[in-house]
Amino acid sequence: MKILASVLASAATMALPALAAEVNLPVTKVTSFNSGVAYYEHNGKVSGEAQVLLKFKTKQINDILKSLVPQDLSGDGTVSVSYASQEPLARALKSFSVDISGNPSLGTLLDQVRGTEVTVLAPDKVTGKILGVEKRKQHILPANVLVEKEYLNIAATEGIRSIPLESISAVSLAEAKLNEELSKALALLVESRDADSKSVQVNFTGAGDRPVRVGYVNEAPIWKTSYRLVLGEKAQAGQKAGRTTRLQGWAILENTSDFDWDNVDLTLVAGRPISFTQDLYTPLYVPRPEVKPELYASLRPQMYEEGMEEKAKELAELRADRQAVADRAAVRGLARRAMPVAAAPTSEPPEQALADGYFVGGVGGGAMQDTARAATEALQRGVQAMATGGTLGELFSYHIQTPVTLPRRKSAMLPIVNQDVQARKVSIYNQRVHAKFPLHGLKFKNTTGLHLMQGPITVFEGASYAGDARVLDLQPNDDRLLSYAIDLGTEVEAVSPAGVERVTKVKITRGIIEATRLVQQSKDYKIKNRSEQDRLLVIEHPYRPEFKLVSKQEPKERARDVYRFEVPVAAGKNGALTVTEERFVGQSISLSNTDDQTIRIFLNSNDQVISAKVKAAVNGALDLKNKLTITRQTLAEKNRQLNDIVADQARMRGNIHRAAAKPPEERKTLP
Repeated sequence: MKILASVLASAATMALPALAAEVNLPVTKVTSFNSGVAYYEHNGKVSGEAQVLLKFKTKQINDILKSLVPQDLSGDGTVSVSYASQEPLARALKSFSVDISGNPSLGTLLDQVRGTEVTVLAPDKVTGKILGVEKRKQHILPANVLVEKEYLNIAATEGIRSIPLESISAVSLAEAKLNEELSKALALLVESRDADSKSVQVNFTGAGDRPVRVGYVNEAPIWKTSYRLVLGEKAQAGQKAGRTTRLQGWAILENTSDFDWDNVDLTLVAGRPISFTQDLYTPLYVPRPEVKPELYASLRPQMYEEGMEEKAKELAELRADRQAVADRAAVRGLARRAMPVAAAPTSEPPEQALADGYFVGGVGGGAMQDTARAATEALQRGVQAMATGGTLGELFSYHIQTPVTLPRRKSAMLPIVNQDVQARKVSIYNQRVHAKFPLHGLKFKNTTGLHLMQGPITVFEGASYAGDARVLDLQPNDDRLLSYAIDLGTEVEAVSPAGVERVTKVKITRGIIEATRLVQQSKDYKIKNRSEQDRLLVIEHPYRPEFKLVSKQEPKERARDVYRFEVPVAAGKNGALTVTEERFVGQSISLSNTDDQTIRIFLNSNDQVISAKVKAAVNGALDLKNKLTITRQTLAEKNRQLNDIVADQARMRGNIHRAAAKPPEERKTLP
């Protein structure tokens, strides 16, 4: 291994072409979004030809390839990007002239470069070309152990030298190309040690000092918010029932990148732009069909006999004609096999078409040219760009005024809101949340002028902790209810009395009674305030779009799924709220298929529901229905009697036939 290290060291120290200077381009700007990505921007200066090496996790390379934007801001230079391939390490190492993929021994390594000129110290300095590595078996005394030793055979100027490998202390390769290949293989081996990390190299080519920039979008954890809401004791100016309330908002973010943030310009965006991943890093190969040339069996050579006489000549001509017919049939078969599927039909005979150039060597002429032209036009249409642009939505950003310093793998909390807001204390009752007690809450209005992103809110009453609440995204000047504790000093009982249902309208159309019923439902909320403070109770009643609200008290507001009523209740007092809703339900009944009792229910309705004319028509219909019933019963009885007569006649005919079949002496006189 010591000798192998010396070989590799000599390769690394060989004179190679000058490389561009490597420049450290620090992160200067970060914009974090709520869609799982962040925009990173590196800024700095380069001089002449320079390269910027950026390291990323392997799974992040797809985002880099999708969004990387390198810029030479001087406008005079050029920019190129290269990155490590995803090819397996063993396969990549085997592609070099010197294969070090299998951790080769010195003998194996030197045997790969046979014919190469080397300089060996063993211990004398020997220069020559490698003939090969030879293995010899030797006996070692006094134990007489048989061992195998390797010898390097070199064609030196003084002759062929055989040098034991164990005596060699250093080997130097004279060929610069082999040293370069070995250096590249070693660099790839070093780079692959971190399997989870890949490098992207941005190359800047130009002259003089100039500013450059590299920007990209990369995967990042979403930044989060948490709030503190401190309820004061004094009423706000102009707010009769308001309270001096202070809102503090904090942004929580993590630097999970591989770069330290040093005085970074940070922006936090409250919005969710569409973002996705696509595999651009893995090599993709399009499967192609394998086309094999068609092979045809050669025709056997024909042998012809000499004509002997006129009759024999005629026979030969007849045979020749038959052979010609067979040949034409064979040509037709070949032409059909050679004809492309998309070839246009021709009216000429196949053999004539073949001769005219429609088919040459199994490939269509004119028809194939048309097919190829159509395929080319389809390909041109397929590469046209398909893109549309438009506004995706409004984004709100928090720009941190003070530059942020945050080492990698660290997190931070940054203040983004610290303002007075409007809030009014209420108690919120929803039977589905808690059937007995309402919740302490706030009628909160966002007067900060900022978009407040969703997050938890810790509520403090003065200096005491009061509870936790949650808020969804809140636009400026939006109102929102917050609940943070159970109000044990207030009790609510929700009672649903029996509903009311009555017929409101009846009409008859072509034997169909169309009735309209009014369904009315109510819910009574009984409130008892046992506390020493007045309560403003917000009662949430379920919203049902099929029902119409007919209560005397109007709701304060309607949300997506509830009405909200406000009921003030003094300390130690009781309160009540009745919510009444109604809806109309249509009903269709056929006179012919409905019993009389159901129909008479509609007839008993008052004149405002069903008119006297409709009642008379219904009574007439009932009379006709009764007559129809009697007629059907009579008809059924007559049919029964007829069936009995037919059965008796059939029985009598059977008796007569059986009696006639007996001998005269056995016949009896029928009654």
